[in-house]
Amino acid sequence: MFLACRIRTVLLGVALLSMSGRAAADTIVLKNGRRIIALSAVEEGDKIKYLTSAGELSLPKSIVDHIEKGGAAPMAGSPGADAANLDIAPPAAQPISGQDSDAIERAAVHDGVVDRSYIAKLEGEARGGTKQANFNAAMGHHAAASFEILHGDMEHALADERTALIYAPEEPTLLMNVAYVHLRRSEYKESLDYLERARRVAPDNPDVAKLAGWAYYGLNKMDQAVSEWKKALALQPDAEVQAALEKAQRDKKEEESYKENESSHFTLRYSGAAAPALARDVLRTLETHFSAIESELNYSPPDSIGVILYTQEAFADITKAPGWAGALNDGRIRVPVQGLSGVDHELSRVLKHELTHSFVQQKTHGHASTWLQEGLAQWMEGQRSAENAAVLAQIYSEGHAAPLGGLEGSWMRMGGDTARYAYAWALANIEYIVQADGMGDIERILDRIGAGMATEVALREVLHSDYNDVMQSTAEYLRKTYGR
Repeated sequence: MFLACRIRTVLLGVALLSMSGRAAADTIVLKNGRRIIALSAVEEGDKIKYLTSAGELSLPKSIVDHIEKGGAAPMAGSPGADAANLDIAPPAAQPISGQDSDAIERAAVHDGVVDRSYIAKLEGEARGGTKQANFNAAMGHHAAASFEILHGDMEHALADERTALIYAPEEPTLLMNVAYVHLRRSEYKESLDYLERARRVAPDNPDVAKLAGWAYYGLNKMDQAVSEWKKALALQPDAEVQAALEKAQRDKKEEESYKENESSHFTLRYSGAAAPALARDVLRTLETHFSAIESELNYSPPDSIGVILYTQEAFADITKAPGWAGALNDGRIRVPVQGLSGVDHELSRVLKHELTHSFVQQKTHGHASTWLQEGLAQWMEGQRSAENAAVLAQIYSEGHAAPLGGLEGSWMRMGGDTARYAYAWALANIEYIVQADGMGDIERILDRIGAGMATEVALREVLHSDYNDVMQSTAEYLRKTYGR
């Protein structure tokens, strides 16, 4: 009873906190009309440096019109936050060689939309075959792709940037942007293909090496990632690359003495402190969970999944995860296993949870909102909402529930109580969807997200419900199912 009361108090308190006022933010307005929302933005020499939850990024001052100070910061996971807070920063904006590029960019994207009629006109003119007309068509599609990247629409950005390459196949900026979009979609091998093409025409461009480092890191090839990031830093100082290099070097140093096992779908590395029998048991458990999740989601990840077993100290040092995190999936499943000689129920549960993230990551190209990821991972591991149902329903009925859109972005900076609140709502929403409409609807939602839809748009397509509708239906489901 004491624990239940404590959970009720914590969740109510966190809900009220989540509804409190938002922090101030700055908006960077580019000359082409695009807007980037940041926590803060300052001019430093020929650059505009701006702070996001992903760290400090920068833009050339030449492409910025002005900075609007003191607006409202978007909640994590909103379109504005997703556009500004990229996990991997895009290549530095560089003008493509040619005339009238600024004018074309302004005409191709204006009033917050892509002008497809104007781009079609440029394509028609390119049929004449002149070099300038081909450049103009490439620039039109490039402007559209840049706008779509900014708004998180990677599917259309990839299509536009690939079309731009038809008209200017040797343009390094276009090649790097295609590579960048593939990175954002967790398509690392495809990204490297375009980066090799970019390197042939721009061998000394630091962004080629920077992006190649991320691609190799995603493929779990630490030596190559370290080598590429060192090349990038030798060509140009970059705080983001320096931070990535240091993380990769920590990983590499920690794993140098690790042993390795493989199975059909996994590559597992483990510290000498972990018994070989435990490693084999982990692989067997993962393969069992793989089959179960594959059946539920009607999907099989094409790429081998990396798994690392750590001591508790090494896990904390390498991942820098918050104290409430029992494991981490950042492209590789990272799990502390100190003191275990075999897979117990708790470790099996954690492995299935993290493996679900790997499935969803690959199925949606990394676009699924955090609440959807975490809710589905909890559902797959066997958790249900009975313990928190009453308090969640009460929070909703009293009007204190934080909007579901506020749970879309990263949770890594949440405190423990806030995270518990977020996990509880995430599970409840997934539980409602599965119980009401079946796992088939989850599959269809993930498919649409993988095709480039935002999570809420995918819900509307499949469930004919927006976030508010889903929250209301979830609260009603909790009352009817668990009410006493």
